[in-house]
Amino acid sequence: MNATTAQPADAVTVEQLRFSYRGGPAVLDIPHWSVPAGGRVFLRGPSGCGKSTLLNLLAGILVAPAGRLELLGQPLAALGGRRRDRFRARHVGVVFQQFNLIPYLSVLDNIRLAAHFGNSAGDVLGRARELMAQLRLGENILSRRAAELSVGQQQRVAIARALINGPQLLLVDEPTSALDTEARDAFVQLLMRSCERERRTLIFVSHDSALAGHFPLVADMRELNRAWETQRPLDVSREVPADVY
Repeated sequence: MNATTAQPADAVTVEQLRFSYRGGPAVLDIPHWSVPAGGRVFLRGPSGCGKSTLLNLLAGILVAPAGRLELLGQPLAALGGRRRDRFRARHVGVVFQQFNLIPYLSVLDNIRLAAHFGNSAGDVLGRARELMAQLRLGENILSRRAAELSVGQQQRVAIARALINGPQLLLVDEPTSALDTEARDAFVQLLMRSCERERRTLIFVSHDSALAGHFPLVADMRELNRAWETQRPLDVSREVPADVY
C-alpha cells in the first residue's frame, strides 16, 4: 500500500445488504458489518452459509441490488462494471481457492499480467523479486511455468500476484484446504506478517475454525447472515466462482 494513500476508518462497511441469485430467495441478508482499516479478520462458517457470495460482493464481481456496501470509502454500487474492475485491480487483492494461475505462463508473466490490469507503473520485476523473498520463494521460480509448481508454491505465487499492485485490502478464500496442518499454519503466519508489515486489511475466509487463533478479529457468517437460518442448506452450486487478478 502506498504510504501516502489515506484510508478511511473502516475498510469495509456493510449496511442492510441483501443478495439473491436470479430472483430466488435471499442468500445474504446482513444488517451491519464493518472491518477497521488494517484489521485482520477470520471469517468462518460452514459450506453454503454465503462466505463466497460475500467475498464476490466485496470484490465487486457481484453487485447487491439492495443495501450499502463501501470498500475503502467507495460505494461499489455507484461504479459501473469497468470502473469496478479497475477499482479492484488497483485497490483489492483477491486469492481464491483454485489460485487461477495461467498454467502455461511463467510465474513472472502471471504477476506481470496482474500488474497490467492494475495499470501498475514502476519496476514490476523488482517488486516481484521482493515478494518472492517475503514469501520465502527463490528468485529462480519467476522463470518457471505455473503448471510446474507444487500446490504450496502455487499458493504463494497467487498471493504474490494479489499483492503486486500494493492493494489496501486482501481477500483470501479457503486457500489452505490442500495443505497439511504444519504447512497450513506456516502459511497463515507468513500471510499475517506480510499484512501487518504493510498495514493491509485482510479478510480470510475459511470453514476451518482451527485457524481462528491466528487472527485478532473473528466473524461468523451464521451470526452475520440472517438468511442462513431461513435458507440453509444453500445450493452451493449457485455460488459463482471468480477468475480475477
